[in-house]
Amino acid sequence: MQVDQERLRRDIERNGQFGAIDVDEGHGRTVLTGSDADRRAREYFVSRLTDAGLSVSVDAVGNIVGRWTPEGANPDAAPVAAGSHLDSVPEGGIFDGPLGVYAALEAVRTLQASDADLRRPVEVVSFTEEEGARFSFGLLGSSVATGVRTAEEALSLTDDEGRTLEKHLQNVGFAGDDEIRAGDWSAWAELHVEQGTTLESAGTQVGVVDAITGITNCRVEVDGEADHAGATPMYERSDAFTTASEFVVDFRRAAEDVVTSISPTAVGTVGRCDVTPNARNIVPGHVELHMDIRDVEYESMNVLADRARQSLSRLERDAPVRTEFDRYRDQQPSRMADRCVEAAVGAAEACDIIPQKMHSAAMHDTANVSSVTDTVLLFAPSRNGLSHNPLEWTDWDDCAAATDVLATTLARLAS
Repeated sequence: MQVDQERLRRDIERNGQFGAIDVDEGHGRTVLTGSDADRRAREYFVSRLTDAGLSVSVDAVGNIVGRWTPEGANPDAAPVAAGSHLDSVPEGGIFDGPLGVYAALEAVRTLQASDADLRRPVEVVSFTEEEGARFSFGLLGSSVATGVRTAEEALSLTDDEGRTLEKHLQNVGFAGDDEIRAGDWSAWAELHVEQGTTLESAGTQVGVVDAITGITNCRVEVDGEADHAGATPMYERSDAFTTASEFVVDFRRAAEDVVTSISPTAVGTVGRCDVTPNARNIVPGHVELHMDIRDVEYESMNVLADRARQSLSRLERDAPVRTEFDRYRDQQPSRMADRCVEAAVGAAEACDIIPQKMHSAAMHDTANVSSVTDTVLLFAPSRNGLSHNPLEWTDWDDCAAATDVLATTLARLAS
């Protein structure tokens, strides 16, 4: 089996026109759920599914599935599914998400033209709102398909303007009434750009992921007292920003300690800081910080969160401030199924590619799907590791090679 690289390229480039933005260099797009660009991307995808002879289903939150039942396969057998997402971050690239969607479709077209003896239907999937650029934290469509949340809960989510997901989907014509349940799949495979430099450094075209990082998000609030920057002596100040700054340094040191003592793949970031009143001549009275903790080992995530709490307790004792800590998001790491990983590794070797076994430090829909069925995640190289950026780039030869591996993986899982 060998995929049609030019056909795959045409689909990805055409999809990249929806929501295209003007940039000096690269290829950028903004496709937010419910936007006109989202509608056009969805309509084009559905047309490509039907052109390939797949039947199309759309569920209440806009997840799209195309189904192909090979000749000789049992139509009632649990299908093998593959795909990704079509939405983007603001001013993102053209490969993040669409490569996985159109690679899955190209894999099916390749299987249709082959003599592979398949026993199960194969489904091509585009999940809604993976990026979380408009609603929630992301992975929204897959969270409904896997039962993490109900369709009603998802549809009631609002964007920054107070408009619900339900209203946005109705406006673009993709508020469906079909039911899509990932737990009914025999197996799931997703191809995605790596968004890092591991594959580029190793000089290989395909990564096979055996674990996806967990994510914990925490909010820290430090309350001091706003006061005059000139008239308030240093020894009388209750400066929330000074304490918050000490916390950030503590947290960085804690993360470095966790990396050396518990798990080398752990990372911790303080990525947002809101200071009030945020004026040059006022002692800061309130600071809100948001943190991101990730690892493929849940123990290290818990240790780092605990170290953050301990830092705040110490700082409260040492300074005239009050602190609060809220661990408001907690998604545990995900493990890929051995049989799916073995199928992908074998598929790569059959395509004369030596795959790189690795973990994913970014979150993907596969993390949700892994909670209800067997899964594997494949990576294609990202030039210089760039993603969520118009300079995001994966060479077309690498796209095709990774899609070859995906097609062969699906053939092995559906046989």
